[in-house]
Amino acid sequence: MSWNWTRWFVAFAAVLVPATLLHAALPTETNIPDRVFLTGQLLIASPQLRQPTFDHAVILMVQHSRDGALGVVINRPAERKSIARLLTAMGGDGRGIADSVRIFAGGPVEPHVGVVIHSADYRHAETVDIDGRVALTPAIDVLRDIGLGKGPAKILVAFGYAGWSPSQLEDEIGQGAWATVPEDPALVFDDDRTKVWADALARYKTVR
Repeated sequence: MSWNWTRWFVAFAAVLVPATLLHAALPTETNIPDRVFLTGQLLIASPQLRQPTFDHAVILMVQHSRDGALGVVINRPAERKSIARLLTAMGGDGRGIADSVRIFAGGPVEPHVGVVIHSADYRHAETVDIDGRVALTPAIDVLRDIGLGKGPAKILVAFGYAGWSPSQLEDEIGQGAWATVPEDPALVFDDDRTKVWADALARYKTVR
């Protein structure tokens, strides 16, 4: 299904940030057969990439088109936080929810914007399917269901994302900053977070 990323992010982030801050950063999906796009791939920081923000980072590519790219870092766990407090902070309803979730630092762009990467067994009106096995839903839409025990089987709650302007990611890959492998739910959700980078890099070396 074709999806307009600008429209979707503006819709779920309206209570968090001004829409104008997101409009320029987020690409619209484009189908171009003569280019290789990386939606659904894992982007692995090369050992030589020492930029602190992305040192040993593994990024799930949520969207990649000729207009740019967007991904969520999946191996930067932070603290656990109350779901009720998160919902209240985002303008949602936290009543009757006592559970908590681990938060991940999803990237340097808009670190107060929350999303949930999750298994494909859950769908909401605003859910975006990434590759048939993992999907993404705005945090405010899915967190309450998680707190009520009605959410997806596998989750990764992240605040912030990584973004690239047109051709920027392609240039960085050409310079050797990143490697890519197909997404694997085990790496996204299950592996020890301290081993995700090494495990993803080992898979890259295997499939080269």
